[in-house]
Amino acid sequence: MVQENLTDVEQRIQAACERAGRDRNEVTLIAVSKTKPVSMLNEAYGCGIREFGENKVQEMMDKYEQMPQDIHWHMIGHLQRNKVKYLMGKAYLIHSVDSLRLAEEISAQSVKHQVQTDILIEVNIAGEESKFGISGEETIRLVEAAAALPNIHIRGLMTIAPFTDHPEDNRIYFRKIKELSVDIDRKKIDNVDMHILSMGMTGDYEVAIEEGATMVRVGTGIFGERLRTELTIHQM
Repeated sequence: MVQENLTDVEQRIQAACERAGRDRNEVTLIAVSKTKPVSMLNEAYGCGIREFGENKVQEMMDKYEQMPQDIHWHMIGHLQRNKVKYLMGKAYLIHSVDSLRLAEEISAQSVKHQVQTDILIEVNIAGEESKFGISGEETIRLVEAAAALPNIHIRGLMTIAPFTDHPEDNRIYFRKIKELSVDIDRKKIDNVDMHILSMGMTGDYEVAIEEGATMVRVGTGIFGERLRTELTIHQM
């Protein structure tokens, strides 16, 4: 199943890139493997996937120990400050930095562990109360403050668009994130580049690519729906 799904996702990414006049190499596919067993991750790995995304620190650490060392692990879920230390030297990219206090903790732990950590600023571009992330208006201030911290590097922005049955509805949000990244880039802030736009998931990644996404986070589209037991555990 995983191989067939990956083939379909790859074809869709390629088509979206062609519609947007972009090179396929501009878009990184992150396989969102939260709640999935290592056996399924190994199947994806066997198909060439090296970028995996996890929502929970403990789950990522468990899989990190069991999977090959050439994998890039992406922390895409909400991150608590007391869990940051476990990610040091293991997370390839932290997507979900949404406060200066969190950035300060990542910086402090990076200094302590003598590593450099790449981060993205998470923007709640649609202003949904149920989602983490800062507002578009606050983003530049956070970028400027976090950029001055040692041992961390701001590589771009991340957003989670609203859930919808109509992907076109989210085009406006992806476009706003792209525009925000351009505005930040123009400021030429030291230790900041906007090369990464992490946006788009299973339901809307094609629209996100058309609007400039450089990373898309696809879980269900690769691994299938979560099992009922997984949903029960998740809800507890």
